[in-house]
Amino acid sequence: MGEFELIRRFFTRPVRRAVLGVGDDCALLAPAPGMQLAISSDMLVEGRHFFADVDPRRLGHKALAVNLSDLAACGARPLAFTLALSLPRADAAWAGAFADGLMALAEAHQCELIGGDTTQGPLNICITVFGEVPAGQALLRSGARAGDDIYVSGTLGEARLALEALQGHLQLPPATLAATRLRLETPTPRVALGQALRGIASSALDLSDGLLGDLGHILAQSGVGACIDTRLTSALLTAGPGLDTELLRQCTLAGGDDYELCFTAAPTLRAQVEAAAAASATPVTRIGSIEAQAGLRLLGNQGQELLQRYASFDHFSA
Repeated sequence: MGEFELIRRFFTRPVRRAVLGVGDDCALLAPAPGMQLAISSDMLVEGRHFFADVDPRRLGHKALAVNLSDLAACGARPLAFTLALSLPRADAAWAGAFADGLMALAEAHQCELIGGDTTQGPLNICITVFGEVPAGQALLRSGARAGDDIYVSGTLGEARLALEALQGHLQLPPATLAATRLRLETPTPRVALGQALRGIASSALDLSDGLLGDLGHILAQSGVGACIDTRLTSALLTAGPGLDTELLRQCTLAGGDDYELCFTAAPTLRAQVEAAAAASATPVTRIGSIEAQAGLRLLGNQGQELLQRYASFDHFSA
């Protein structure tokens, strides 16, 4: 099976929104009047972002999910994506399963594949996703203000817990490992929540490298500090009963691969935040507040300030 046969069999779909899709030198997108394009790229590399034995269906899902999560953090609606795929060989069974996982998530979010590239080489997946958001309404990292509440969606830490177990650093019951590995390999992009938070959240981003490290980007770009209550963040790790408290903190505060949203909003908008969460069927938890003074403070189980620091994932130091 050659390159173009692989593309034709597994990655060509009729386009419904794009002006022009797969099959030409460029795809063409036309955003609706009054809308801005939101664009993001993510790369997944075997051995760095996923294990060699990962289910290709799950890998297809995750490859798109991490990009949709970026659109969610901007409050954008997905439109289309491109796929650049490097494969060791043209394996029809693998490509078919990968495409199944990829396209199922794409169809769930009405996000169509409109182009890309394939080549032979080490397994490497790069997706660029396109969305649209009303002009001036995109959620940014730079809008947090002193006094704002800090929220996270969903739960945190399960992906890191699965990674620790898969790397042999701890033992988990089989059912717990299966559930946490599912969170690691098939994250849920919070697209509906992101759109529901337009006009409510003062800042937002998605959590890919760990809560504290990613929150730090909001603090830096907004010129503020924050206080986080770790009693609230520890409760977000639903797979954690019986585990060491310090491990729980590490997983929830600096775990990575959660792909939940972290956002801020004024305390006067708490009812609107709850309504957005309900409308998008996404649980959210208030975990702290923005402070005027730069820096990040952590509160422990007794309300005391913690001196321990937690390092989030970094591609060039891990």
